[in-house]
Amino acid sequence: MSEDTFRSVEIERTSVGNYVVRNVRGGSMSMGTGEDGSFTPVELLLAAIGGCTAIDVDHITSRRAEPTRFAVEVTGDKIRDEAGGNRMQNLKVQFTVTFPVGADGDKAREALPRSLQQSHDRLCTVSRTVELGTPVSIVEAAGPTES
Repeated sequence: MSEDTFRSVEIERTSVGNYVVRNVRGGSMSMGTGEDGSFTPVELLLAAIGGCTAIDVDHITSRRAEPTRFAVEVTGDKIRDEAGGNRMQNLKVQFTVTFPVGADGDKAREALPRSLQQSHDRLCTVSRTVELGTPVSIVEAAGPTES
């Protein structure tokens, strides 16, 4: 993998069920089991799906006009079954976007449906990965032993 394609985060345990996620740029956020205000891994998955598409759509439409409202709701059902184990289904990304009255707002409104489709069909790495399916390998790395 080249440096421009490789992505990573580091997750560090802070206590039972609580973690800090860090990126290479110094950003951090808490993640946990949902017993406090921290995001659960499933919520982060939903946020990643919606956030990825939101960024695509925002970049395309805001070139034409600044939105007066830009909100995204991502929903789904967490299920458990014998065949597939725990997983999400019925994932839905719903956009509520409004633009100002006028020619620029009209151009942005006209670009909105196409930008949503482009994000879904080819631009959003996160939803494309979920929809196409990508194997995940889980490996153990030996850490230092305590003396």
